[in-house]
Amino acid sequence: MTDPNLQHIHDFLVGLAHKAGPKIVSANPATVDTKKNSSDLVTETDKAVEDLISSSCRSAYPDYAFLGEETSTSGRLTESPTFVIDPIDGTTNFVHAHPYVSISMAFVRKFKPEVGVVYNPFTQHLYTAIKGQGAYLTSPRIPTSFPMEGQHMESTYEKRKLPLRSPPVPLPDLSHALVAVEYGNERSGNNWESKMATFNALGRAKTADDGAMVQSVRSLGSAALNCCSVARGDIDLYWEGGCWAWDVAAGWIIVEEAGGLVVGGNKGEWEPKVDGRRYLVLRAGAGNAVVEEFWSKVRGKLIYEDTD
Repeated sequence: MTDPNLQHIHDFLVGLAHKAGPKIVSANPATVDTKKNSSDLVTETDKAVEDLISSSCRSAYPDYAFLGEETSTSGRLTESPTFVIDPIDGTTNFVHAHPYVSISMAFVRKFKPEVGVVYNPFTQHLYTAIKGQGAYLTSPRIPTSFPMEGQHMESTYEKRKLPLRSPPVPLPDLSHALVAVEYGNERSGNNWESKMATFNALGRAKTADDGAMVQSVRSLGSAALNCCSVARGDIDLYWEGGCWAWDVAAGWIIVEEAGGLVVGGNKGEWEPKVDGRRYLVLRAGAGNAVVEEFWSKVRGKLIYEDTD
C-alpha cells in the first residue's frame, strides 16, 4: 500500500464536514434513544451523518478501515490506516439545542493521528490539522460594518493559525488555569468517584488539604471541541476519562500541531494511546511541571476494563 496523500485526505474530510453540517443544523431530533444510560444519547441524525461519512470514505478510500461511534463494536484501533469518526460529538447538547456540537473526523495510521478535522456547523468554526503542517481555525469574519436596509451581507471567512495568541503565554501552575472536565456517562463506581474527588481537589483552596485552586472549570459537552479550545489557547487544560478514540483523535492532532501536549489521565502516562480512554490535554505554554502538578491532584485512578 502506497503512503497516503494527507493533503488529499484533509481536503476530502473538509468537504465531508461541509456536506454533513447542514444535515445537523436543519435537524429536529424528535427521536432520541439511549445506549448505556439516560446520559448516553443517540439520534437518527447521528446515524444518518455517520452513514453519509462512512459510505463516502469507503467509496473514495476502499483500502482504508473505518471506525465510527455508531457502528463500532469494540472502539479499538489497529495499525491499519483508519478513518475515525464521531458524526455528532456533543449529542446531548444537540438534543437540547445547545450549539456546542461538532463533527469530528480523523485519519489515523499506526495508532497515530495524522489528519484532524473538527467542524461546528452552528458557529461554522472549522478546525484542521495535518501532521507537520500546523493547525488552523477557519471561521466567519466578524463584520466591521453592517449593510444598509435591503442590501445583502456577504459572509467572508478567515483562516488563522493556532494557537490564536502567539507566542503563547506561559502557564506557571494550576492556580492560573481554566480547566475543562466532563461528567461522562459512567455515573457510579471507581471512575465516577475518582472524577468527583479530583474535581474537588482542583477547585479547593491550596490551604485546604492540598487543593489546586484552579481559576475555574468548564464542562461544555464535546471532547473534540474541548481539545480545539485547548489548541486555540482559551482553555488551558482538559482532563477526560471514559471517552473513545472517535471523540479525541481529530482534536489530538490539532492540539499537537498547535504546540500542545496530550498525555494520559493517570499519573506517569507520558505516552497514552489514542484509544486509551483517559487523557490530559494541555495548551502550548503549559509544560511538564504543570502535567506533574495536575497528576498530583488526581484522586484514585481511572481504570477502563477494555483498555487495561
